[in-house]
Amino acid sequence: MDIDTVKERAGPREFSPADDMPLEYREAATRMIEFHANSEIMGAYLERPFIRQAPSIDRKLAFSAKVQDEIGHGQLLYRAAESLGVKTREEMLDDLANGKGKFLNCFHYPMDSWVETPMIAFFVDGAAMRRQATLRRTSWEPYAHAMDKVCFEEGFHVKHGESILAELMTGSKKEQEMTQEAFETWWPRIIQFFGPTNDKSTHHDFSAAVGLKAQSNDDLRSMFLREYIPKAERYGLEIPDEPRIRETDSGYEVVEDDLDWDEFFQIAKNDYEPGLGQIDGRKQAQDAVQWVRDSLEWENRPAGSPKPQAAD
Repeated sequence: MDIDTVKERAGPREFSPADDMPLEYREAATRMIEFHANSEIMGAYLERPFIRQAPSIDRKLAFSAKVQDEIGHGQLLYRAAESLGVKTREEMLDDLANGKGKFLNCFHYPMDSWVETPMIAFFVDGAAMRRQATLRRTSWEPYAHAMDKVCFEEGFHVKHGESILAELMTGSKKEQEMTQEAFETWWPRIIQFFGPTNDKSTHHDFSAAVGLKAQSNDDLRSMFLREYIPKAERYGLEIPDEPRIRETDSGYEVVEDDLDWDEFFQIAKNDYEPGLGQIDGRKQAQDAVQWVRDSLEWENRPAGSPKPQAAD
């Protein structure tokens, strides 16, 4: 199949591994799904410390389940990306651990306090839901199929994050002030979740033409703001004066100059110092369980090969 035919046929769940897809499509879809898979994994590692820091057994159980879900989403998406035949799952995981794999801007920033958890579990996951819901209509069927499960579970994550936000914003005055402060720090990053504006997006036009992407960055950002500004205000959060957000007839638009796009693109290149620490943590985690992968492959070992040993 040539690329013009792909564009003519492009529609929800139109293509599968049974189709002979052109390399240009397979590479674009792999880049997009690998980015999504990497983001699921790195988000889980960012949130993992809060299993221990959660203030109650119920919160610990919920956070533990969430982290397991996110890791599962990552593995599911690597399989969907692998079905395109460009990279193996192991190559994608190695690239992530070695700093070559790209992932979402929000997961490059450190998260130090419990009051920050709803910034990810409510706002970032809420933003992700806006985008992922549209990806159930993507043209690569294995990706759309994975989205069915991911969206179902992410819905619980958003409700979990909303529950934490409600608890904090009806807690002590100190808790409310700390949550507002965290919100003001994270709000610009959350708005940048959807990437640069349409005219600066490198991959949008091709992805839209071949049905990989259903809606533009600007449309998704506007839909998110329309839904989440009222939600934030309902819980008592004050929307920061910057970035300036204007309500239009069709939704919301952000004054883009108010956002730090230099930092955003530095992050996009995996060249941002806090994010480098996250990547290093991922590499250490991957190295620590190398013996598990070796053990799984031990069944096919040559006779007399030494048995893999667990790391200290």
